[in-house]
Amino acid sequence: MEDAIKRAFAWTDQQEVSGTKELSRLITAYEIWDVKNEYSSRLIQLRSGDNWDGSIRETARACSAIASSDAGSGIDLKDSQEWLLSRQQENGSWKNDVYDTTYALIALADMGIHDPEGCSWLVENYNREWEHVGTTSLIITALIEQGKLIQTNDHSDFIKERADWIFSERNEDGGWKFISTSNLVIQALSVAGFKDQLEDSGKWLLGRQNPNGSWGKGEGDVTATALSLITLGSLT
Repeated sequence: MEDAIKRAFAWTDQQEVSGTKELSRLITAYEIWDVKNEYSSRLIQLRSGDNWDGSIRETARACSAIASSDAGSGIDLKDSQEWLLSRQQENGSWKNDVYDTTYALIALADMGIHDPEGCSWLVENYNREWEHVGTTSLIITALIEQGKLIQTNDHSDFIKERADWIFSERNEDGGWKFISTSNLVIQALSVAGFKDQLEDSGKWLLGRQNPNGSWGKGEGDVTATALSLITLGSLT
């Protein structure tokens, strides 16, 4: 794996990265592998006032990346934190959207804020429309990260049930068809305590690395590569 990681970072170092999503993912990837970078300062430069792009999802991703990195430890995110909280609806969700809500809850957890209403909204409104392995994995991750703040989890039965279902959807080769989906799944199952059952999935992901060191279609994709680095780091 060591050679694969080195080649991946060599590839990312050669890329021109300017988007909030890509920078946020790279910050986390570099942090998990303890590789120095200057992406946090570049991400901060993209902030407009108290948010990124007027987007709940992008602001949440950026806050998560900065709050979780050593390089971002001196960066004040209070205004962005308050901006996210001000967008939460009375029912606990963000825009009644599962993705905005999961990313917001993960970001708040990374900033040390417990939000039981948002977690309850995810569990109580889980439905067939959300029953996709990628979507379900994001929900699991949000619930677990929030649960860490109170050192317990009121939704442990839900998490276990959904994790078992996700495993039942795994292909024989160890993956869940697409790289982007598989990354979200492996990360969620790893943080949920199923790392021992993910060896084949880690091998599957390594086997999808491009010759140039990247992951993703064609010559590679920054987000897919960063997510794959994060996933492999979660398995070590």
